[in-house]
Amino acid sequence: MQKLIKSLDLNDYLDELCSNFAREKPIFIQGDTNLHLKRIEELCEYNLKEIKPIKDLTNSLNHLSKKGILHLDEIEEFIKIISYFKYLFTIQFKNSFKNYLDKIIIPKDIEEVTKYFKDDKFDENLDEKLITIKEKLKELNNRINQELRTILNNSKIASYAIDTQIHYINDTECILLRGGFLKILDGNIIARSNGGGFYVEPLSIANYKNGIKRLNKEIDEIKYEYAKKFSEILHKNLLFLKFINKEFDLIDGYIARVIFAKKNDLNFVIPSNDEKIILHEFTHPVLTNPKPISVNFNENVLLITGVNAGGKSMLLKSIMAASFLCKYLIPMKVNANKSHISPFKEYISIIQDPQNSKNDISTFAGRMLAFAQINGKRNFLLGIDEIELGTDFEEASSLFFTLITELKKYGKIIITTHHKRLAMLLAKEQGVELLAALYDLKNEKPKYEFLAGIIGKSYAYETALRYGISPGLIAKAKESFSQEEQNINEMINKNLELDAKLKLQISINEKKEDKLNKLLENLKDKEAKLIEEYKTRKNELENEYFKAINAAKKTLDFTDLKDKQRQINVANNLKKEIKPDIIVREEFKVGDFVKYDKIKGKIIALNKNIATVQSDMIKLKLDISMLKHSGNIPKPAKSQISYEKNIKNASVKLDLHGLRVDEAIEKLDKFISDALIAGFDEVMVYHGIGTGKLAMAVKEFLNAHKNIKSFSDAPANQGGFGAKILKL
Repeated sequence: MQKLIKSLDLNDYLDELCSNFAREKPIFIQGDTNLHLKRIEELCEYNLKEIKPIKDLTNSLNHLSKKGILHLDEIEEFIKIISYFKYLFTIQFKNSFKNYLDKIIIPKDIEEVTKYFKDDKFDENLDEKLITIKEKLKELNNRINQELRTILNNSKIASYAIDTQIHYINDTECILLRGGFLKILDGNIIARSNGGGFYVEPLSIANYKNGIKRLNKEIDEIKYEYAKKFSEILHKNLLFLKFINKEFDLIDGYIARVIFAKKNDLNFVIPSNDEKIILHEFTHPVLTNPKPISVNFNENVLLITGVNAGGKSMLLKSIMAASFLCKYLIPMKVNANKSHISPFKEYISIIQDPQNSKNDISTFAGRMLAFAQINGKRNFLLGIDEIELGTDFEEASSLFFTLITELKKYGKIIITTHHKRLAMLLAKEQGVELLAALYDLKNEKPKYEFLAGIIGKSYAYETALRYGISPGLIAKAKESFSQEEQNINEMINKNLELDAKLKLQISINEKKEDKLNKLLENLKDKEAKLIEEYKTRKNELENEYFKAINAAKKTLDFTDLKDKQRQINVANNLKKEIKPDIIVREEFKVGDFVKYDKIKGKIIALNKNIATVQSDMIKLKLDISMLKHSGNIPKPAKSQISYEKNIKNASVKLDLHGLRVDEAIEKLDKFISDALIAGFDEVMVYHGIGTGKLAMAVKEFLNAHKNIKSFSDAPANQGGFGAKILKL
C-alpha cells in the first residue's frame, strides 16, 4: 500500500491524518463502511476534546491473560481509554452513534478502580501511608538543603570551596571543593571538575539520602500492592478490556478523521456500489492553489490525451486518489453533494519508470511485468501513465490495445498517452471514454482543463518553444514532420476549437434556460397567489351578500316596505362587487411569431396554455401569458366572467293558472332559479286543479329538479291541492 500511496502523492496528506491518532494504527476501518460514515458525520456536529496519546496495550493484555501484575503506568493507559468513553457518555449524542455507545457498559469493579485515578494518573493522596511518607520525604529534602548551606557557610570550608553553589551530579547534591578538604570534612567524591576541583557529597548528606531511599522503597511496596489489587480486577474483566481496547481504536479513527476534516475544511463522500466515479470540484491535496477538476468516469476505460504538462498525469492521480480516499473514509476537497465515488477492491498504479540498473530491468520490461501481475485480479482500478513509454509506438499500439480490451472486462482503467494510433484504436472501442487536455493558443500555455469526447494534441512544438528551444529548430522539425501527420494535427486542432466553442455555447444556453425556468416559476407562483387572493375575497363577499339577503327575507312578513327595500338594496350593492378580475389574453396559434423578454421565436406547438417556442438557438416551453406577438399580432379578445343576479323581481309566489304545460314548466324553471339566486329557502306555486294535466306536469318536474329538497300540497286556506309549497 505504501508504494501506491507514494505513486499517488498522498504521503504527506495521510501522514497529517495519522498525526491525529492517539496511537499508531492502520487507516482502514473494518466493518460496515456506510455505518461508520454515518457515525463520523454525526461526530462532526460536536466539538470533542482530543484523545491523549495511548500506548500499545497488546503486551499488557497478554501479561494479564497469564495473571501477571501490571505496573501502575500500564494500568493508567487502560484508565485513559475508559475515561474517554466515560467522557463520551456525558454527551447527548443522537442516532447511530448513540445506539453504538448504549451497547458499551463498563463493569462496576472497573468503575471502582477508576476512582483511584485522577486525570488518568494514580492518586497517591487517597492513601494515608503514602501521604505520611511524602511528608517525610519533603522534610528530608529540606534538611539536605539546610545541611549543605550550613557546610558552605562554615569558615573552615570557605578556604576550600571553589564556589557557593549546590551542584547536582548523577542526581546527587554536591559541593565543589579544592584538594585537602578531607582534613575538615568527611564525604564521598562523586566526580572531578574540569578545573581540577572535586564534587563532594558530605557524609551527613549521604545518610539523609539513605533515608530517602528507604522511604521510596516503602512507596514502591505500597504501589505494588495497589498494582496487584488492580491487576486481579483487570484479569477478571479481560474480555471487556480486549473489547474496549479494540473499540478505542475505532473511536480514535473516527475522531482523528473529524479533527482532520474540520481543520482543513474537507468533506466526506459516501461510497457507491456501481463502479462509477463522478468528481465535482475535486482538488488533489498535493497541489497548491489548483484548478478544481470535474469529471464523469462511467465506462470501463478513460483515455486522457492532449497537451504536454497540461495536467493529464495529475488528473489520473486525482481520480485514483479520490476513490482510494473514499474507500478508507478519508475526507477530501470535493463537492460531496455532486460527487459519486465508487471504491475498488484493489488499486494498481503503473506510473513511475521501473527502469533500474540494480535489477537490470528496462522500462518496457518493467511495464510488461506489471501487466503480467494483474492477471487473475478482479474489481480493480488501474492507472497507467504514458502507456507507450519505453518501446516502439507502432508495435505498442496493437499490444496495448489488446491488453486494455482484455483487462477492461475485469476492472476500470485510466490511461494517459500521446500515442495517436493507440488513441484512435481505443476511441472506436465500446466502453472507452475520451478526455483531452486543452491548450490556450492565444496565451501559449496549457489551460489545465479537459474536454470530453475527443482526442487531444500534444502541442510538442509549442511546449518546446515555451521552455526555450529556438524557433529555428522548431521550424526545421516541422519541415521533417510528414504531411499526413500535420493534416491529422490540424484536424485535431479544428476539432478542439469547435468543441470548445460548442461547449461555451451550451454553457451560455444552459444559463439562459435556467434563468427562463426561474422566471417562469416565479410567474406561476404570482399567478397562483393572485388566484388564491381572488377566491378568498370572492368567498368573503358572497358570505356578506347571503347574510344581507337573509336579513332581507326576515323583513318580508312586516308591513314596513321601506325597511324591506333597504335590506335588498344592501344585498344588491354587495353583489356588484362579486366579479372576477377581467383577464385579457392575447390569442395565439401555431405559426405565430412571438417574443419573450429579448428572445424571439415561432410557436411550433400549443397545448392548452403552454406554447412551445423555437428560437435560433433554443427551444422553450412557456405559458402564453408570458408571450407577446412579434409581427402578425391579432386583435386581443376580451373575456369577462361576471355574475349577474337580478333579485329586484324575485318573488316567493308563482301563479301558473291558464298557461299551457310547456309555458308553465319554462316559467316554473326560471322562477326556481330566481328564488335560488335570491336566497329564498321556501316558495309557493299555484297551478290549480282543472283537468289535472298541469298539476301532474308540475309534480313530475319538481320530482326531477335537483335543487328541490321537498314539496307538498298547500294548506286548505292557501290553495290546497291546487298549490304546492317548495323547500329549496
